[in-house]
Amino acid sequence: MKYTPRPYQKIITRHILENPRCGVWAGMGLGKTASTLTAIDGLILAGEVSKATPALILAPLRVARDTWPDEVAKWDHLNYITIQAMVGEEAERRAAMAPGALVYTLNYENLPWLVEQLQRQKRPWPFRTVVSDESTKLKGFRLQQGTKRARALAQVAHVKVDRFIELTGTPAPNGLQDLWGQGWFLDGGLRLGRTHDAFKQRWFQRSHSGYGIEPLDFAQVQIEDKMRDICISLNAADYFDIKKPIINIITIDLDKKSMALYRDMERQMYAEIEGEGVEAFNAASRTNKCSQLANGAAYLGDADDEGPRKYAEIHKLKIDALEDIIEEAAGMPVLVAYSYKSDLARLKKHFPAGRDLSEAANLKAFKEGKVPVGFAHPASLGHGVDGLQNVTNILAFFGVDWDLELHDQIIERVGPVRQLQAGFNRPVFLHYIMARNTVDFLKYERLTSKRSVQSILLEALKHRKKEKYDDIV
Repeated sequence: MKYTPRPYQKIITRHILENPRCGVWAGMGLGKTASTLTAIDGLILAGEVSKATPALILAPLRVARDTWPDEVAKWDHLNYITIQAMVGEEAERRAAMAPGALVYTLNYENLPWLVEQLQRQKRPWPFRTVVSDESTKLKGFRLQQGTKRARALAQVAHVKVDRFIELTGTPAPNGLQDLWGQGWFLDGGLRLGRTHDAFKQRWFQRSHSGYGIEPLDFAQVQIEDKMRDICISLNAADYFDIKKPIINIITIDLDKKSMALYRDMERQMYAEIEGEGVEAFNAASRTNKCSQLANGAAYLGDADDEGPRKYAEIHKLKIDALEDIIEEAAGMPVLVAYSYKSDLARLKKHFPAGRDLSEAANLKAFKEGKVPVGFAHPASLGHGVDGLQNVTNILAFFGVDWDLELHDQIIERVGPVRQLQAGFNRPVFLHYIMARNTVDFLKYERLTSKRSVQSILLEALKHRKKEKYDDIV
């Protein structure tokens, strides 16, 4: 695909190229990934990044594994960049460490492992350019203590790294105290103080409650002024028409075992559709098992069985993607739309602070901003539910449905009109978590094109036949 950068993307790329050690504070939807890779493309052309001195991108696991490699493959001008994700089992990570790529990605948790492996193999640190995606992961760094991953990176950050780039949408999600660790990796404490204690003594005081610290009145202005020359801050509302939601398609790739199960179920679905010439409603119902597998769990037994239906968990890939969304939201409550009760059960288990909004008390607490994640089925959160726009502008679809009306209704609970009515000049973010080459994308086509369910399924069946569908495993 041809890359035509937007004004804000040009700003990000230019800022990175002009400032060897810098921060980019840009919200969701502003193209930080593509802009940064375009800057790396420029560094490759300038000879700063090469196979001998590759770039290292640090990110949450799913982002390191999928998002950055996918972005390289997406754009024509980046296709030549070889990228290796050092994720997975240790043997897989060691294999991915092999020299020869221009860019390597790594999840933060494996930073100590990478440093140890290079030392064990008696290899010098090769990464002269380091990108820290979701740089708040570094906020826990301290000179004498702090997180292991940050300490491991600190060993090389100022002696073996020439360019250090930090990307985040929310640099201080829990307050200004989060900035010191990130700032240290950029300038070694030049702007915010050589130690965290010095930082606290200059800009903070003991909280009035007696617990913790709070910033002094002048802290924010002074700290922002200190960081202004190396950090840029971009607001989505300055570049987007906030009357339209910002849509973010998050594509996950099923592992081989999960995809094999999915393909088997999909073949049966298409065989029934072709053999019976079913009506649209029935055609949609036959995709349920496929949708369940794409979401990560499938019901066992028949729907008519007595008692709660049992399910088997197949994968957690969508849960991992949702975890990234919640982390990037940095404290802003997130509304999550789910499809099946099995989805809800798994979400509640993985996110214990989340609440089922079908219960009145939970819905009230969510509206009051006391709940970080709210789980809702579109059918239970439609007309008559108001007030959600006061606490959030972020909606994540854990699973998508065929029903256009329900889809539009749940969006409207936090949509652009509601935001403006509540006095908020902020965009609405819609995150669709979808599994590649599954019914998820057929459903999304239904929601965006308003075509009939049956026509979409029959067209997909024809496409599978052209691909010799029966040979696909």
